[in-house]
Amino acid sequence: MSARLTDGTASADFLARVASCQARIESVLDAALTLPDPGTERLRDAMRYSVLGAGKRLRPTLVYLTGESLGAPLARLDAPAAAVELIHVYSLVHDDLPAMDDDDLRRGRATCHRAYDEATAILVGDALQALAFAVLANEPMLGTSAETRLAMIRLLARATGTGGMAGGQAVDLAAVGHTLTVAAIENMHRRKTGALIQCSVLLGALAAGVQQGAEIAALERFGAEIGLAFQIQDDILDVEGDPLVLGKSTGADAAHSKPTYPSTAGLAASRLRAGELRDAAIAALEPLGARAAGLAQLAKLVVDRSS
Repeated sequence: MSARLTDGTASADFLARVASCQARIESVLDAALTLPDPGTERLRDAMRYSVLGAGKRLRPTLVYLTGESLGAPLARLDAPAAAVELIHVYSLVHDDLPAMDDDDLRRGRATCHRAYDEATAILVGDALQALAFAVLANEPMLGTSAETRLAMIRLLARATGTGGMAGGQAVDLAAVGHTLTVAAIENMHRRKTGALIQCSVLLGALAAGVQQGAEIAALERFGAEIGLAFQIQDDILDVEGDPLVLGKSTGADAAHSKPTYPSTAGLAASRLRAGELRDAAIAALEPLGARAAGLAQLAKLVVDRSS
């Protein structure tokens, strides 16, 4: 089984809260993937295989914790939490393909194209992306206006597209075999990984009816900093992590001659930068006061994690 969001320094109450978020989104995703007409049983099964039963569920947890901190009921957060996780899994399925990272292991088990086949994996990614927007457009979000729902769709599309995840992946592919500056690495990471993490935070805020002012500015900064910190820690774990704990192979970046934070700045500087970003993210939450305690603890888990 792949690792969950756990750490020895977090309080038992907080870890129970995270586990509750993980269990809730698992049920929501299971329902979303009960498709009346999946095309073929093989496609449906491959979609469910890729999404269910594994993963840290960081992005939906961010939706839940942010929305709850601003007073949104959990039922209103289910659709955006599911949508952002479906987008994330679609990206993993496509990233693992032979044309991209060519990985055999994901979340402690065979990647989708290994468990099924390459063509099916391409369709799984396509279908999961479409399903994410269908969930966000159609699922009940009691008390959410059509304007807010449309704002959520725009936000997720922006984080997914060329200005965010897809554009960041393109930069990553173009950088293979080249040397990048630290600034260029950070730009790539903020787009490839950080954009969707920041989007998760902002989706929770939108679901709570918060769209402007000091709180949304604080959450934008928090999401940006924690998104970059997450990817830097991922780079570190690709160098020194345990594959059995990570649920995926390590050393892939070096094997593919990909520039990363550690290969550019070194491991010590990478750890220092991740810690600086964690502290900046927590400091950004000051306008929310005690309501943001859960987000602050999650920020610590992101950087202190071993998986």
